[in-house]
Amino acid sequence: MTGYDVIVVGAGASGLNCARLLSRSGLRVVVLEARERLGGRIHTFHPADGGPPLELGAQVVHGEHNPVHELAGPDRTAAVPRRVTARIVEDGAHREMGLLSFGRRAPWQLEAMLQRAPGVTGLSVGTWLRAHGSTGPEAAAAGEWFRQNWAAEPEELSAAGIAAAHAGDTAGEGEFAVEGGFARLPERLAEGLDVRLGVPVRELAYRPGRVTVETGTGTAAARAAVLTVPPAAVGGIAGLPADKLTAAAQLPSGDGYCAVVTLDRPAPDTVIVFDVDGRSGFTRCAAGRPEVLLVAKAGAAAELRAAAGDRAALAALLATALPWTADAAVLGLTVADWGRDRYAGGAFTAPRAGLEDAARQWAEPVDGTLFFAGEATVTGERLPWVHGALESGERAAEQVLKALRRT
Repeated sequence: MTGYDVIVVGAGASGLNCARLLSRSGLRVVVLEARERLGGRIHTFHPADGGPPLELGAQVVHGEHNPVHELAGPDRTAAVPRRVTARIVEDGAHREMGLLSFGRRAPWQLEAMLQRAPGVTGLSVGTWLRAHGSTGPEAAAAGEWFRQNWAAEPEELSAAGIAAAHAGDTAGEGEFAVEGGFARLPERLAEGLDVRLGVPVRELAYRPGRVTVETGTGTAAARAAVLTVPPAAVGGIAGLPADKLTAAAQLPSGDGYCAVVTLDRPAPDTVIVFDVDGRSGFTRCAAGRPEVLLVAKAGAAAELRAAAGDRAALAALLATALPWTADAAVLGLTVADWGRDRYAGGAFTAPRAGLEDAARQWAEPVDGTLFFAGEATVTGERLPWVHGALESGERAAEQVLKALRRT
């Protein structure tokens, strides 16, 4: 593998978008992906009977102005139906979601307050919550809300980073699904590109204007390289500069675990359950379908991981969140264990209190030759969802084009 202008490491949303833009500009680009599939942390589950797909990675398209709408193809996204029964599990009991705002501030209200709050520099989310009088059940619910939305403990989360990420977001309002599953996006982005699957990069060497990478199948060389590997997973690549490894160590990915449980009967209603107790994250089912989707981050990811290894424990966890499953049999279980995925290292990277500059340091190009993309490069600046990853790929492509035009 020689004779390229640019090597892109990683075929997730950021890497494929970067490669697409560079290729459109006339550069010779190859994408090297360690997995045997496209998409990175976009991973769609398709039921065997052809039912609606479920997402084991990125869940929804956030906002009506999200670039995914255009990139997925005309009329291939639709608003997520709002006809859903919302519930919580709190103190082991299955309750109405509305109780989260009965006599207290709901978690989403507190996050909205944080987005507009002045003087949050240097504070953790936990500190900010206490400073605003959030205690008792309100604090417990808010803490778990931040864990599930940001994959990190409130005491570690940067209040300023979360506020800045929301302020910098231009995707708009609403949630949307991609027809046929989110995996359609990387498939579309990869059209016409030279993508090599099952090719992990093991070592990287560079000098200004020249990069060589060693893979499990040989050597590739180019004028520049774009690394889109999550910082939590770069330990498997030798040759990175010491300052990059330091920055990567300050950008851990939060634990994440997703599971689709197929039962022997369909759900009677469309329900979403938020587990305030921190055992199962968010649980969803759709009326008439036998699948239950669980999406858990931070401590709840570890709880769900443990339960998934014991059918009785898993059944008990489901019955607490969805009482209708109490006497249902588990027919199938499909999981995506992002916390133990060696190519992901976790769910995604959230801004950490006291380490707000790490993302900028990780994103900084090296000698006009090494470039960096991925949601971790924009954390604390943009929301670390798919559209943040896409934007990071676009930014890296612009940096590469500018550097190569000077040589």
